[in-house]
Amino acid sequence: MKDLTLGILAHVDAGKTTLSEALLYTAGAIRQAGRVDHGDAFLDTDKLEKDRGITIYSKEARFTIGNLNVQLLDTPGHADFTAETERVLSVLDCAVLVISASDGVQTHTRTLWSLLKKYQVPVFIFVNKIDQPGFDSSAVMEELRSELGASCVSFADRGSAEWEENTAVSNDRMLARYLDTGDISDEDIRQAVRNRELFPVCFGSALKMTGIKEFAGILSLYAAPPEYPDQFGARVYKISRDARGVRLTHLKVTGGVLNVKDELDVNSDKGTVREKVNSIRLYSGASYQEVQSVPAGTVCAVTGPSKTKQGDGFGFEPPAPEPVTVPVLLYRLVPPEGSDPHKLFLQLSVLEEEIP
Repeated sequence: MKDLTLGILAHVDAGKTTLSEALLYTAGAIRQAGRVDHGDAFLDTDKLEKDRGITIYSKEARFTIGNLNVQLLDTPGHADFTAETERVLSVLDCAVLVISASDGVQTHTRTLWSLLKKYQVPVFIFVNKIDQPGFDSSAVMEELRSELGASCVSFADRGSAEWEENTAVSNDRMLARYLDTGDISDEDIRQAVRNRELFPVCFGSALKMTGIKEFAGILSLYAAPPEYPDQFGARVYKISRDARGVRLTHLKVTGGVLNVKDELDVNSDKGTVREKVNSIRLYSGASYQEVQSVPAGTVCAVTGPSKTKQGDGFGFEPPAPEPVTVPVLLYRLVPPEGSDPHKLFLQLSVLEEEIP
């Protein structure tokens, strides 16, 4: 079994969290698929998310498909929270870009596509809501190839002559083998997906559970986790606090093994500091399991570090480059008369750690 860190991204209302729920349900990780609009989605655990029926914070979930232990990172779809989405891209092995069959490629879809290119994340495309009237798979594919590139190939007719030809031209190596043997191997496809030379497109309806098993099969067959070095390294992608106020550093181990009580060098843009790991948590939704160690490829949250921030590296990992997403508005905050400015400043400092 290998660990795969999979992100799900989409323009708002494309059905991203619904697809996450459907995948979790299909894999047997949850007993019932929740709905965002009903406020019972497994991954939308914050009160704000339940009240508003939207995803605001990136969340983790875990399930198994084929020979993969999938660590799913669900991200916000609203453009207002693009920065929260960008924060997870540096730790993804691959991503699912969800596109509404009726709305097609929208402005925020293009933004996400550009970010995925910047971070060189392999992408699977899931065209959702095909049960809506007027769906035309040919028209959708034409738009995808026009807007996102000719490397978008429909896997709905996998095995057909047209599919083989469209897939074979992804790179010269695969084309040469196809012309010589008339065959395309699964390993060739995995390599092309990993190198962002091929973007498999699947169709379905997450709400109706249509095409979900088939999509999970495509993921298990063609999503390939990277190889990791023996030297220890990790990348911080998020800071949060649990219900009791305990500070959590969310990270992905990119080399070696992380153990409880390890003392680690944290590399930030302000220099290097040493921090100690007190506990390691594996989150899935709102619940978590504490473990003593985790190998490379694992996404986890640790307690102990107090000075870490998003983008920091552990071990051989350097600080991450500055994010593309930046604020477009500046505010001046005027405390109400009689309030405690020092207390307000401390609260804002906590907020700044979690939302840079």
